[in-house]
Amino acid sequence: MTTYHAPHFDPTVDEIETLKQLEMGETITLPHGLKDHVSARLLEWGFIAKGTSGDLTITPSGRQLIRRQDN
Repeated sequence: MTTYHAPHFDPTVDEIETLKQLEMGETITLPHGLKDHVSARLLEWGFIAKGTSGDLTITPSGRQLIRRQDN
């Protein structure tokens, strides 16, 4: 089964907030992220990545998405 991706990613307010928190250096671990319902779409689209220690980090494409939303 393949995962469907819409042709364009329209982030929710919560997804943008998560990206901004990561951009500011806040540590979000995978268990914490699941508890707080961090969107799996951010991982699927490559806007965040999971580090070896389980921490979530923002990717360059995630930073671009934030900049695009701030304009």
